[in-house]
Amino acid sequence: MKVVVAAIGRLKAGPERVLLDRYVDRAARAGRQLGLTFDLRELPESSARQASERKQAEGESLAALLPPGALLVVLDEGGRSLDSRSFAGKIAEWRDSGARDLVFAIGGPDGLAPDLIARADLRLAFGAVTWPHQLVRIMLAEQLYRTVTILSGHPYHRD
Repeated sequence: MKVVVAAIGRLKAGPERVLLDRYVDRAARAGRQLGLTFDLRELPESSARQASERKQAEGESLAALLPPGALLVVLDEGGRSLDSRSFAGKIAEWRDSGARDLVFAIGGPDGLAPDLIARADLRLAFGAVTWPHQLVRIMLAEQLYRTVTILSGHPYHRD
């Protein structure tokens, strides 16, 4: 199953970029044996003046990345919080059911378009607090690496 992290905005060079790339690379290397591949797609922020227009334009950009039949997970503060084992189990369930594509969508500073949220297979939150969208992609990349280690029985994750 191909797993794509699609995020609005580009993380600039620096320690955050290094950390993001490290987790994406680790997940990609370890995920191959589990039938999981990983890709990161960063899309430009909209230059529209109104927040609603920015969210709509960015939502259209994210939706354009969805292959036919892809599962969509949106990162949204109003979503469900899952522990790491449940998160890994959900990804394994989708993979084992024959899903070919899984896209995680991370909005820009204004959030995600309502129509993109409505079409999601899962709304996922990393707790009740609001996280900067740049940090969310790092946290997601780490959880995807953690998922690979959980599914492979590697001792990285400790309960």
